[in-house]
Amino acid sequence: MERVGGWFKARLEKMKNAISGVGKEAKRLGKEDPRRVVHSLKVGFAIAAVSLFYYFDFSFDGFGVNAMWAVMTVVVVFEFSVGATLGKGVNRAIATLLGGALGVGMHDLVGFTGEEKIEVVLLGLSVFLIAAMATFCRFFPKLRARYDYGVLIFILTFSLISVSGYRADVVFDMAYRRLTTILIGGAAAILVCIFICPVWAGQDLHKLTASNIDKLGTFLEAFGHAYFQESIDKNQASLKDYKTVLNSKGVEDPLVNFAKWEPRHGKFKYRHPWEQYLKIGSVTRECAYKIDALNCYLNSEVQTPLELRTKLQESCTKITSECSSALTELAIGVRTMTCSSSTEIHIVNAKSAAKNLKALLQTGLWPDTDFLHIIPAVTVASLLIELVSCTVKIADSVEKLATMAKFNKPDPKMNRQTSLQKVKRIPSIEVSHNFSIVVD
Repeated sequence: MERVGGWFKARLEKMKNAISGVGKEAKRLGKEDPRRVVHSLKVGFAIAAVSLFYYFDFSFDGFGVNAMWAVMTVVVVFEFSVGATLGKGVNRAIATLLGGALGVGMHDLVGFTGEEKIEVVLLGLSVFLIAAMATFCRFFPKLRARYDYGVLIFILTFSLISVSGYRADVVFDMAYRRLTTILIGGAAAILVCIFICPVWAGQDLHKLTASNIDKLGTFLEAFGHAYFQESIDKNQASLKDYKTVLNSKGVEDPLVNFAKWEPRHGKFKYRHPWEQYLKIGSVTRECAYKIDALNCYLNSEVQTPLELRTKLQESCTKITSECSSALTELAIGVRTMTCSSSTEIHIVNAKSAAKNLKALLQTGLWPDTDFLHIIPAVTVASLLIELVSCTVKIADSVEKLATMAKFNKPDPKMNRQTSLQKVKRIPSIEVSHNFSIVVD
């Protein structure tokens, strides 16, 4: 008995720990993004509202069991963001309409033959051809990105109606009822998603782009100090945040597709240049990969002695500081949709520092030094020089976005005063013609 009691006690303890673990995970998810809780409540409200069509007698008599399609549509269509919900809703409605119309039309067409066997053969052949062609269309990248769900529903609706075996008038009535209930469910999901605490994919994409650029700037600022001082913690959070940028493409691509479905909201007008965010994301990841290589040398077991590294310290820290400031300015500009007023100065300073570093590396800094000892420091210097080019690419991409989206202009007087003050601190600067700040 003691053995059985111990077994039950262990099981209860295990169940208690499991329930406690689920509760902690739910609390963590809710704190991480409170919109998840709101989204769950919105879905519940939309399903409850649409379910009334099934409960009320007049609705049940009007739609019959097809009323369940309204509930199913809400469950399937309701997504986290407005763009995703609109995309799925429009795809489902149009696909159901086209698939139903084609299915009814095919029934009427084969009905003219007058022979059941021929009708069966023609219907089977039509299902084969249309399903095969529609499935092949799903392999087109652009079509797959925005209309894959619609093509899938089209195949399903056409096939169900074509092989139903009912008379033409019954098929038409069934298609009408199903389309009506799907439109009701889709409309309910879209209205709740838009008018009750909406989550805009465009805003999320915009914030993500600014955050990714800012993370790169934060790393460079911390790296400039960490690499030339042994006492600083090289595992601090500011040196790790950039890692999320490396895998950001999987998040950016869906957000761009969802944002294209969204109506005008906030500062985002119709025909907002969402595709430009993908280009910014691409050059940002390119910069993040070089930063990842820098981070490897920061934690490498083979290090150039500190006394040898200090000979490069001034130029290297100048590059990291100026690139960090430029990236931070760009992130703020994207976040506030304002043209940056001082990014050009920072980039010019970074280019000047990179030029000085190149000249320094060509002078032979470490005579009579073991070649293996200087390889890490030279590689870090080379990567920092490449990071200047990456920063320019990011600035150019953001500049193009500012032009296309018509970012707000900074105050010209303040911009001129700030620029003059910064130029006075720089003895000689060669402004590159490949970079210019947009103020339109």
